[in-house]
Amino acid sequence: MTPLLFVLTVALVSLVAGFLGSLLGLGGGMIVVPALTLLLHIDIRLAIGASIISVIATSSGAAAAYVRDGLANLRVAMFLEIGTTLGAISGAYLAGIVHPRFLYILFGLVLGYSAMAMLRRRRVAEEREIGPLTMRLKLGASYVDEQSGQAVAYQPAHASIGLFLMYIAGSVSGLLGIGSGALKVPAMDLAMGLPIKVSTATSNFMIGVTAAASAGLYFTRGQIDPFIAAPVAAGVLAGAFLGSHILGRVTSRSLRVTFVIVLVVVSLQMLLKGVRG
Repeated sequence: MTPLLFVLTVALVSLVAGFLGSLLGLGGGMIVVPALTLLLHIDIRLAIGASIISVIATSSGAAAAYVRDGLANLRVAMFLEIGTTLGAISGAYLAGIVHPRFLYILFGLVLGYSAMAMLRRRRVAEEREIGPLTMRLKLGASYVDEQSGQAVAYQPAHASIGLFLMYIAGSVSGLLGIGSGALKVPAMDLAMGLPIKVSTATSNFMIGVTAAASAGLYFTRGQIDPFIAAPVAAGVLAGAFLGSHILGRVTSRSLRVTFVIVLVVVSLQMLLKGVRG
């Protein structure tokens, strides 16, 4: 494969990854890392480094549109970023110590559980304990659903539990070089009771900050190759721009089903990679 063809192939794969990552709130790294390692046989460490850059690009491409449309909850995002940023720094540090084989297996199991949990019928918001932290920080908000044309108001529940789960999600992001949206979205959707569209939009807003917190450590270790990272970032950014303009038009049910399917596929990939070593 010629260098030009290689760059174009990486950019095309990243375009698809950015589109799906933006639409589902996963971050392009969930698809970029398996694609670069399995399809293009790129070293896993370089793939993770490029993924870190692509995650920042995904967030940059989608966050502005989600904030403009009122889907991303900035108060919730800034509150939860306390946990994800601390987790990302911890995870990036541990990445050079812990064997990635066990991380892949653990992450695959977590994704599988998240997929099953997302299929269950959620309790209605009235059954959830809002808690004083949510009221004190004024985390509640509303948005206009483009698909139904109606205003949807919500109050996040269990804010302290959500903060703890975000630390775990940030640690996974720093360890594996992914946006950890596969953990953030279920945490906000299931534990905090946020609408699925708000969860995906807020996750997209957060993943860039989470990735930036760990990018410095990967850069100092020489695991960010510009020849790989540049086309990945460009492709993911273009895909994220397209995905951000479609999210508001899809139904919540179809978004949830698609999210579960992607979780199952990625879970199986992670388990296979961990088992094979």
